[in-house]
Amino acid sequence: MVQSVELYDTTLRDGAQSWGVTFSLDDKLRIAERLDEIGIDLIEGGYPGSNPKDRRFFEIACNLPLKNSRLVAFGSTCKPGLTPDKDPQIQALADTAAPVAAIVGKSWDLHAREILAVPLERNLEMIRDSIAFLRPRFSRILFDAEHFFDGFRDNRPYAMATLAAAAEAGADLLVLCDTNGGTLPWDLISVIQRVKEDVPTPLGIHVHNDSDTAVAGTLMAVEAGVAHVQGTINGIGERCGNANLVSIIPALALKMGRIATDPLRLRNLKRISEFVDEMANRTPIKSQPYVGSSAFAHKGGMHTSAVVKNPVAYEHVDPEIVGNTRRFSVSEQAGRAAVIRKAALHGIRLHPDDPKVTEILKTIKDFEARGAHYDIADGSFELLLKKMLGLHRKFFTLHGFHVTNVKRQGDTKTYSDAIVRILVGDKMEFSAAEGNGPVNALDLAFRKALRTFYPKVSEVKLTDFKVRVIEGTSGTGATVRVLIESTDGRETWWTVGFNENIIQASWDALVDSIDYKLQKDPAPRP
Repeated sequence: MVQSVELYDTTLRDGAQSWGVTFSLDDKLRIAERLDEIGIDLIEGGYPGSNPKDRRFFEIACNLPLKNSRLVAFGSTCKPGLTPDKDPQIQALADTAAPVAAIVGKSWDLHAREILAVPLERNLEMIRDSIAFLRPRFSRILFDAEHFFDGFRDNRPYAMATLAAAAEAGADLLVLCDTNGGTLPWDLISVIQRVKEDVPTPLGIHVHNDSDTAVAGTLMAVEAGVAHVQGTINGIGERCGNANLVSIIPALALKMGRIATDPLRLRNLKRISEFVDEMANRTPIKSQPYVGSSAFAHKGGMHTSAVVKNPVAYEHVDPEIVGNTRRFSVSEQAGRAAVIRKAALHGIRLHPDDPKVTEILKTIKDFEARGAHYDIADGSFELLLKKMLGLHRKFFTLHGFHVTNVKRQGDTKTYSDAIVRILVGDKMEFSAAEGNGPVNALDLAFRKALRTFYPKVSEVKLTDFKVRVIEGTSGTGATVRVLIESTDGRETWWTVGFNENIIQASWDALVDSIDYKLQKDPAPRP
């Protein structure tokens, strides 16, 4: 019988140590609820002994109606000069209503001697005493053997002694931590196998990603007999991050058969990945396995043609299982099959023998050679497709725009003003706006003019703006590509503009963004 693997998430503590990431109390509570939805067994809520926010988290979170998860309070062994009953952080841990506690202790003699600056035997006493003191206060105690693999390498007897001390004091699980992330997978499982020979207590694994092998090491540890894995959503964490649970969970469920996951929970993987990135104020990594927007995107003509015939040809799992979707990029490498498939996704049926397919493909390749990027800009691609097939509805005509930037002596701010003149039917509309830059001013003025005719353009918000110089041989006169991400709260789309003039390129992308919205949802004029 295959042993089931327990999932432990430390996004709210270890993940929050990622550079530039700060979770508010509300963020942490919302993330905890999402982790419960995908069936995480243990949610490490934070370090109550280190800050008031984490103490408050446990006060509130212990009353959350979690259906699948149990909360874990994190703490360290007592300080060298204190007994556990006199240590404030141990007391803060004991005061939480969390059912499970995780205690981190030093298992590398270097840390005991040089970081804690205590005799090796004193470090063992701190491990024993802390766990023994907390044992009656929690239904379960986990011991995180910090730096275990480095400690095992340098002083095997002592590293093993730290595990023995924790087990003797009542630890239910011993988590072997590759805290520096430098142990390669084959060395990691070699150590695990030797530990299992001498330690009857169940083992867990906690791997950092400093060698870019955290997921591989974690999965190999499971193969070596570990039944508890720790990680974070999207692999966020200190330095290079932690093992990525978004990759580990589908591997354990779909490829290794080590967890029985409800299909509905597995389909929430992409959603929670994007949610945590939003809470962490991070841009999602498009190439992230399983859940990234390009994880199942097919660009090359041969690949696209093959996937249309049989997705298994170039996909290792069905994207819908993890909440993702198959995408067919249209670019200079695309073939006829990609154009036909992409058109179908936009509700446009094209016959393979239709001469328009060749014409569309030629136009796309020509525009991409000049700087477009339809691989990402789905919104602009749909507009181009409709224009070439006579399906595009014209809602406005640009009559002109004017942008000025002024910086006066002594000012710390540059002022940008834009005037836009558009024609809708037989009515001319002028509009002016001030923005925090020329593109922002143009955007505000443009939408202000259109709102008179199409109020729903107010729903559109620009959520990302990227500028790239296509080639640098012309210096400041080089072609610039601008990509804009927009949303109306229901749908998200990308549009592109390209020109030697960055304002013109930005304007073209802005116009496409609004035009895309109007094509989908014009709404009657007031």
